[in-house]
Amino acid sequence: MTDEPVPAPRVVSLYNAANALTVVRIVLVPVFLVLVVVSQMTDPDWRMAACLAFCVASATDFADGWIARRWHLVTSFGKVADPIADKALTGTALVLLSLYGPLSWWVTVAILIREWGVTALRFWVIRYGIIPASRGGKLKTGLQTLAIAWYLWPVPEPFHLVGVVVMGAALVVTVVTGADYVLQALRLRRDARP
Repeated sequence: MTDEPVPAPRVVSLYNAANALTVVRIVLVPVFLVLVVVSQMTDPDWRMAACLAFCVASATDFADGWIARRWHLVTSFGKVADPIADKALTGTALVLLSLYGPLSWWVTVAILIREWGVTALRFWVIRYGIIPASRGGKLKTGLQTLAIAWYLWPVPEPFHLVGVVVMGAALVVTVVTGADYVLQALRLRRDARP
């Protein structure tokens, strides 16, 4: 047996690039909201500004996770704040699109029930393990982001129909991956029982 020192666990600073991007996304949510409200989804210039704010905020979602994993900057704050920031951005966008008419309320409600349901599931099984984001979940996020951006941008007729098709695909993937997360959560709890 050797008396080699055991390295101390690595402490990751709360002040890092990944967490900063998450905070930027949280700050951009009210900015985005104001831009959509000012546009009333009728003024093309304000709609473009709202779309760009949404796209920048969405880009931070993709960047912060990659940075956190690549440079081992995962923190408890990031694990909690990142999904909250995601749901706040997407939820705000969907509610505003339904409020101003381009998106049916039933689509918004279905997506939000799935999003908050999966978040609740993750907290429900957190003591048994973590349900990681799946490839389907990442595809869902990408499709939702693209569809929302398409709805926000003042796209001329008949090209607005592309947004409807992409949102339809996003809805299907959202529901299917939601069901998969439910199965994973149930399996995790079952396997954890003695």
